[in-house]
Amino acid sequence: MTNTGDDGAGSSERPRPASPGTATAVTVTGVDKVFETRSGQVSALKRIDLIVAAGEFVSLIGPSGCGKSTLMRLIADLDQPTSGSISVFGKSARQARLDQDYGIAFQQSGLLPWRTVAANIELPLSLHGVAASERKSRVGELIELVGLRDFADRYPDQLSGGMQQRVAIARSLAEKPNLLLMDEPFGALDEMTRERMQSELVRICAETKAAVVFVTHSIPEAVFLSDRVVVMSPRPGRVQQIVSMQLAADRTDGLREEHAFFDMVTAVREALHQGSPVSSVRGVENR
Repeated sequence: MTNTGDDGAGSSERPRPASPGTATAVTVTGVDKVFETRSGQVSALKRIDLIVAAGEFVSLIGPSGCGKSTLMRLIADLDQPTSGSISVFGKSARQARLDQDYGIAFQQSGLLPWRTVAANIELPLSLHGVAASERKSRVGELIELVGLRDFADRYPDQLSGGMQQRVAIARSLAEKPNLLLMDEPFGALDEMTRERMQSELVRICAETKAAVVFVTHSIPEAVFLSDRVVVMSPRPGRVQQIVSMQLAADRTDGLREEHAFFDMVTAVREALHQGSPVSSVRGVENR
C-alpha cells in the first residue's frame, strides 16, 4: 500500500442546530432492543428517548457493549427495535432508508478495491439509476468537498487511511442526505490523522448542513465535534445524561487548547461515571 499522506484542511464554523419549530431529524421514543441468543435473551437497549434536531451534531458515547452502535443501526433501519418507535424527518426509519434520507459511514471505509476514488463515490448514484451526466457532476462536487481533486483516478490501496475515510464520507453524501450516521469512522486512524479528519468533518458539516449522529469512544473527539454528547449507561444501554457543549461555534484546531474545551471534556468524563457530581456542571441534562 502506498501511503500518500493526508493534507488536513482548516476547521470551519459548526452549523447551529435548527431552532424550535423547524424540522426534527431523528426522534427515538421508548425504544427497547432485546436480542435472542442461545443462552437466552440479552437486553441491549432500554427505554431510549432521544431527539436530534435538523442540522445538529450529536455524539453517542459510553462503555463498550452499551448499545451505541445498536442504536445507530436501528435509526438506519438495519435492525428493528423490540418495542418503541423511531422516525427520521417524520417518516418511519424504513421509509427514510428507502428515500435515501441519510448517509452512513463505518469505522472501515468499505471501498471497493477495483474502483477508483471517483467510481467509489459514484456507486450509490449508479445503483439508484441517476443519469450519467448528473453522476459526473455530483462526483466532481464531492471530490472537491473532501479535498481529493488530485486523487480521483487513484485506487483505494494508493490512499492513506485518512484519505480512504474521506472517500467513504463523500460516498455517504452522494445523494445529498439531510442526516449522516457515523459509527466510529475515525477509530482506526492514528491520532494526528484523526484530528485532521475531525476538522475536515466540521468543515463538511458546515457546508452541507446535515444533521449527524456520531458513535465514538473518544471523549475529546465527541466534545470537539458535537453540539450535544449523549452519555449512555452500561448494558442495557440507557440515556444516562446529555451534555450540551458550552463552546464557540467556530471549531478551529486551537479549540483543543482552550479551558472551555477541557471543561467540557471533564463534564463528559464525569458523566460517564455514575455517582460523580455532574449535576452541578453547567450544560448537563440529567436523564
